[in-house]
Amino acid sequence: MKKNHSDAPAITDLVEKIRPLIEYTQQLAREAEKLYTLEVAAIIRNQESNPGRIEHCLDGILDFCFDENMLLLFKKLCRHYYTIDPVATSEYVYIYKDIWDNGD
Repeated sequence: MKKNHSDAPAITDLVEKIRPLIEYTQQLAREAEKLYTLEVAAIIRNQESNPGRIEHCLDGILDFCFDENMLLLFKKLCRHYYTIDPVATSEYVYIYKDIWDNGD
């Protein structure tokens, strides 16, 4: 398909319009990372086995798995949870793939 050069200004305008949203999303991810890092560390340090607490944390982290650091937290908590409930952990991995994995 041949690209139309007249589309370039429209794309540039669109990028400029969504730039603040992208920056805000990145800022939210940094804030979430601070909070969830503490929560994941506490869960692992205390060898927490309460599925409700762990799954609540995984649910929150999943919202931010577009971010590499949050994905690392997700994986870390999944490794911990796998020793407690491998089936539930596998379901979280499938949820992650369904939401964020684009097949690359």
